[in-house]
Amino acid sequence: MTAKQRYDVLSGNRSQYLNIAEQASKLTIPYLVSLDDNSKGARSLITPWQSVGAKGVVTLAAKLMLSLLPPQTSFFKLQVDESKLGDYGPEIKSELDLVFAKVERTILESIAASDDRVAVHQAMKHLVVSGNALLFMGKDKLKLFPLNRYVISRDGNGSVIEIVTKEIINKKLIEESVPKMFKEGTKYSDDDSADCDVYTHVKVKNNRVHWHQEVYDEVIPNSVSKAPLNITPWLPLRFNTVDGEDYGRGRVEEFMGDLKSLEALSQALVEGSAAAAKVVFTISPSASTKPATLAAAGNGAIIQGRPEDIGVIQVGKTADFATASGMIQQIERRLSEAFLVLSVRQSERTTAEEVRMTQMELEQQLGGLFSLLTVEFLVPYLDRKLSVLQKNKTIPPIPKEFVKPTIVAGINALGRGQDRESLSMFLQTVAGTMGPEAIQQFINPDEVIKRLAAASGIDVLNLVKSMQEIQGQQQQQMEQDMAMQEQQQAPAMAAVDQKQMQAEMQMDQQQPQQ
Repeated sequence: MTAKQRYDVLSGNRSQYLNIAEQASKLTIPYLVSLDDNSKGARSLITPWQSVGAKGVVTLAAKLMLSLLPPQTSFFKLQVDESKLGDYGPEIKSELDLVFAKVERTILESIAASDDRVAVHQAMKHLVVSGNALLFMGKDKLKLFPLNRYVISRDGNGSVIEIVTKEIINKKLIEESVPKMFKEGTKYSDDDSADCDVYTHVKVKNNRVHWHQEVYDEVIPNSVSKAPLNITPWLPLRFNTVDGEDYGRGRVEEFMGDLKSLEALSQALVEGSAAAAKVVFTISPSASTKPATLAAAGNGAIIQGRPEDIGVIQVGKTADFATASGMIQQIERRLSEAFLVLSVRQSERTTAEEVRMTQMELEQQLGGLFSLLTVEFLVPYLDRKLSVLQKNKTIPPIPKEFVKPTIVAGINALGRGQDRESLSMFLQTVAGTMGPEAIQQFINPDEVIKRLAAASGIDVLNLVKSMQEIQGQQQQQMEQDMAMQEQQQAPAMAAVDQKQMQAEMQMDQQQPQQ
């Protein structure tokens, strides 16, 4: 089969997921997902009656992106296998840590200089809404394929077997690669459209990924490529997995009922409020006051008429509006918790500790979400990044048998945060039950500082003084204190010595006289 034929075959399995993704997109961010994979340019979109869904999607996507690729700290750490060091002492490990720190900074600077975070943030929004996104790590930047632009096939273990993507590209860009195909007289030169469909066919064979591009069922020259499976540039992401399904499920799908209810209630409340805000006067048919006179009367004007002949139409749905408003508030609160939107209790006694605990509870809900993204995104993203930077000699070659990169973001960052909270509570409990002096007596401050730094993701190398350095400084300080004491006591000692010498001289003078 050609890539186009294979794309059409696999599109049948994708249709149900794409339908759900479009419904989720209409309730949150309408421009994200479309059923049409041939659309290019502007589309007519339906505006939702509420913005809670959009706010939840953007907030959750931002938290996922910032937790997976934190801007200020590294999301990975290069660690040397200590079993391979042999008889080398801790000095060689410290030197290696310094070298690894420089390599980590180089990689982070490369990521910061690129637009990877922009593509990752867009991918996170697609994951939250549709549950699926495909990233291609090119040499220059990341490219995002939404669900309506690719199809995928997996085996029973969830591993990727085949991917086919579809792109709409201007013909001028294709003519440069395949000029023979668009010469006058060929069957493709008579096509008046300015764009053409380009399909990319990706297959996994023997632990290697092979892919090529096709246009009009013809393979584009110089588009055939391959890569080892462990450093593949194709990263198909899922939000939630279901056994036996090729595609993932989004976060919005799990709360579709609340979003639909909120949409209907918001529409009813907005339209009802607009009707209630409309002011209409009625005049009795037998009244002496004419409607034109009432309409032309200005503010504070005096006209002839009886007040009972003039009335105002009232909707009288205040109780019904209150019921709808109360239900909307309940649904908004549930959705805010579902999408990790921090809503602090409004009161005069809301403390900073309560805000911190609320935020920590929300972040702990990310644990299950991070597990899959750490495996399907962070690990292959880091492996591919290391491979590309080593090939262009931006960083030195890293021996795999001695050095292993370890992910410290995502689910591991949440685990470190829990360790920090547990350690702080332990120290507070010891100080509260046994007194502050118990900490000085039983707790090793050097180990406490190291564990707090590790829980915060901070490298203690050359930052925290070791026990040997502290003891050396204490010894040096003691020597300086003793020297200062000797200097301070020197005049007094000299005076004592002088008095003693004078006394001895007096005694010597008195002895001959006797």
